[in-house]
Order: sequence, then C-alpha cells, then structure tokens
Amino acid sequence: MAASLWRAAMGSAQGHQDYDGVEFWSSPERTGWLLKQGEYIKTWRRRWFVLKQGKLFWFKESTVTRDSRPRGVIPVATCLTVKGAEDILNKQNAFELSTRSETMYFIADSEKEKEDWINSIGRSIVQHSRSVTDNEVVDY
Repeated sequence: MAASLWRAAMGSAQGHQDYDGVEFWSSPERTGWLLKQGEYIKTWRRRWFVLKQGKLFWFKESTVTRDSRPRGVIPVATCLTVKGAEDILNKQNAFELSTRSETMYFIADSEKEKEDWINSIGRSIVQHSRSVTDNEVVDY
C-alpha cells in the first residue's frame, strides 16, 4: 500500500509525466549530444539533450518521441549561471550550469557547440527567471 502511494505521489503510477505540458519531442529550441557527469558516480556519460520552454531534458537516445522517457530534467529558472568550465575540469569544451544548491558539468563536442549551448541556456535562464514578466521583450 505505501509503495503504491509513493508511486502515485511521485508520478510514476501514471503512464506519462506532465513536465509542465512541455512537448519535448516537438520543435525544441536546441538539441545535441553532451557528456554529462553522473550525479552520484562521477563518470562521464554521453546523453542527448533537449532544451525547450525553460526545461533542459536529457535522454539516452537521440530519437525522441512522445513516448520517450527523459533520464532527467533541469528547470532553467532555478539556474543562476551557465559558463565555461575548462579551467575547473581541465577538459576542453567543458561548461557548468549552477543552481543555488548544485553545479552540474557538461562537455560539448566542440568549442562552437559549447558556446551555442551556453548562449541558448543563458537566453532561456533570462526568459524564464522570475524577474522577467511575460510581456517584456528580452533581446539577448
């Protein structure tokens, strides 16, 4: 009984999680492969990332459909900074994404990919941060 209550509370009893209505499989703002450091075991894993409507999703596969299950999601409104991290990790094309409580590290395939991700995520942080009202136009 407790296990089913837990699943219901955590949303896994439903066939689909809502992800705030974000259709991550349709017309994303940016997609691409990145290496992501594991949360508990600090190994690097290649994941397919999808940025859409203020959420950064990641998947094991690049074929993303309505039935795909994200391996994780970061609401960018909770992020404070996104910036290069080559000097911290001592790895080329590395960048970091920081919230109040944690810093996540990623490695792109090229300098251009890294810069494009930093710019896209940065723009998304500005657009979805609580300080920007919906009717303000943000020119990033």
